[in-house]
Amino acid sequence: MNKRIFLSAPHMGGNELKYIEKVFESNYIAPLGEYVNKFEESIKEYTGAKNALALTSGTAAIHLALRVLGVSEDDDVLASTFTFIGSINAILYQNANPIFIDSDLESWNLSPKLLNKYLCECEKKPKALIVTHLYGQCADIEKIADICRLHGVYLIEDAAESLGAIYNGSHTGTFGDFGIYSFNGNKILTTSGGGMLVSSNKEWIEKAKFYSTQAKEPFIHYEHLEYGYNYRMSNVLAAIGVGQMEVIEERVAKKREIFEWYKEFLEDIKEITFMPELPNSRGNRWLTAMIFDKGDYNQIMKALDEVNVESRPLWKPMHMQKLFSNAKAVTDGTSEELFNKGLCVASSTTMTKEDVKMICDVIKRNSLG
Repeated sequence: MNKRIFLSAPHMGGNELKYIEKVFESNYIAPLGEYVNKFEESIKEYTGAKNALALTSGTAAIHLALRVLGVSEDDDVLASTFTFIGSINAILYQNANPIFIDSDLESWNLSPKLLNKYLCECEKKPKALIVTHLYGQCADIEKIADICRLHGVYLIEDAAESLGAIYNGSHTGTFGDFGIYSFNGNKILTTSGGGMLVSSNKEWIEKAKFYSTQAKEPFIHYEHLEYGYNYRMSNVLAAIGVGQMEVIEERVAKKREIFEWYKEFLEDIKEITFMPELPNSRGNRWLTAMIFDKGDYNQIMKALDEVNVESRPLWKPMHMQKLFSNAKAVTDGTSEELFNKGLCVASSTTMTKEDVKMICDVIKRNSLG
């Protein structure tokens, strides 16, 4: 049996341990420190974001964005339905109402057409939109941002999966009022757990920083006028992040190469369609995603697991989840069809072309039903 091939395994660049050792030498094992600052600076330099705040998770970043923007009880917040629940939980933290928008086939991400239709027809204006750049591929973000500006809706980009993705020369996460990145264990870069909040608005980032450190007022004693959270990233994890950022372009290049290998080996199977990439964009191909017009992806998953290869279905849309059975949703069946037909396949940056060929051989044997 070959060694387990994971969907997206952590992959260290080489300097992470050296930076961690420097943190230990300084004895600054705290949710602040030199490497927290360095990590924030590296994100700003790479993405072009003007301000950055290192946090415990991407979900914490979304939560802070909503709080800073004044989202509160009974406010409506629009969101991609085809996403991971972390994008949506923060809406519930604020006792707000999620309203889900379906995907389009051009990107598999949130449909600008459905978004605009809802905003033109709704009686109650939503406070914000959380749009996900799914599996590292860009949503039609310029069009979405224009629609949000036209209707006076705040835009939060969930770029948790898309660090390194670029649309018309700008990084995902930098088009909206806020952007967030995730460094969870399986992301393109990882600090084991962590996130980043970015914005061009310095005052908003400062307010988010205030909330992320228990909302302590500037007194010598502990004075509190508002409630806050313990959301700041530790100096240790930030040291890992600094090392990871040194290899971000290598990781994007390898993810994209893996995707091209899958296309090469499966191009003769007409029943397989890969997640598209919008013109004028470069996704990071965090996970290679595909749908099958024939066959059963459960059979494919089982066959891959038998050769010790991890795979998983595409996200089950949020409007199909029992938790959100009473939520509004603007749907046309796109995300449901993708969920019913789709699979994410192993995309770890340590994989070889031989690994991908072996996986594709298994898919070929099991994809036609």
